[in-house]
Amino acid sequence: MNKRRIVKIGNKKIGDGFPTFIIAEIGINHNGDLKLAKKLIDMAVENDCDAVKLQKRTVDIVYSKEDLEKPRENPFGNTNGDLKRGLEFGRKEYQQIDKYCKRKKIIWFASAWDEDSVDFLEGFKIPCHKVASACLTDDGLLKKLHSTGKPVIMSTGMSTPPQIKHAVDILGEKNLILMQCTATYPSQLSDLNLNIIKWLQKEYSCPIGYSGHETGIVESVMAVG
Repeated sequence: MNKRRIVKIGNKKIGDGFPTFIIAEIGINHNGDLKLAKKLIDMAVENDCDAVKLQKRTVDIVYSKEDLEKPRENPFGNTNGDLKRGLEFGRKEYQQIDKYCKRKKIIWFASAWDEDSVDFLEGFKIPCHKVASACLTDDGLLKKLHSTGKPVIMSTGMSTPPQIKHAVDILGEKNLILMQCTATYPSQLSDLNLNIIKWLQKEYSCPIGYSGHETGIVESVMAVG
């Protein structure tokens, strides 16, 4: 096993010998409601999480015009575009989230799904960036994230070993954290294949973590073990 690097996010050190860094996933589960987002942040603080993570997309870049125009009844309108735009926080909402997390003394960051969203998030001086599994093969996005000089946390769901290696080659291992991930919602225990954590530890010298989509906490405890 390679000697493991240490990555620092905010005032937290991540790697062998340090406490497990626990991230509460908010994503877009705030349903476009800032009050609900703050409630989720409160729950993360109450449960001693180290950070909360959201998602940021530039809707017209991430989705095609045809996809956005598809009929889809939702609380914001009658098309898929109405839903995607309704769920997406803008600068005003993120200013509130930034201020709220600072008051609550919890780290926040987000998964940027496109290069413009990286620039958006950089405006808030977040301590790190997250790569969603679906974005692992987006070389342009990875290069943009690497150019920030900040730590990157990357999930590896749906990815092959060559794809992971290619992404790591772009990002470098110095400031990288890799996450074993099974990209099904919700994930079943029989599908998680937590032994991939050991494989990632053997292949790479950066800290290795786990991104879970299952219900309950047993699987996350097993991953830490």
